[in-house]
Amino acid sequence: MHERKNAKRYYVSGAVQGVGYRYFAERAAVQFGITGYVRNLRDGRVEVYAIGPVDSLASLRQRLERGPIGASVEKVTEEDTPIDPRFEHGFSIEYDG
Repeated sequence: MHERKNAKRYYVSGAVQGVGYRYFAERAAVQFGITGYVRNLRDGRVEVYAIGPVDSLASLRQRLERGPIGASVEKVTEEDTPIDPRFEHGFSIEYDG
């Protein structure tokens, strides 16, 4: 039986671009069995779209709040969002932000 999946969109603010944050987020998502994507936004934030069980999403958020060495995370906001079937099978780094 599969656990029910939810989707969240996280917006990470602070010194989070140019410090390997997208690769850090990708590794964490894969570790927690989460699918979706991460991308830099033009306003300096990083967006993480994540699909997974509630407990895995909570673990990912904790990791996102910490960030990689060299990053300075000021804030992580989250919002519930619909599951996009295009991102249910793997986690990717997107470059169109």
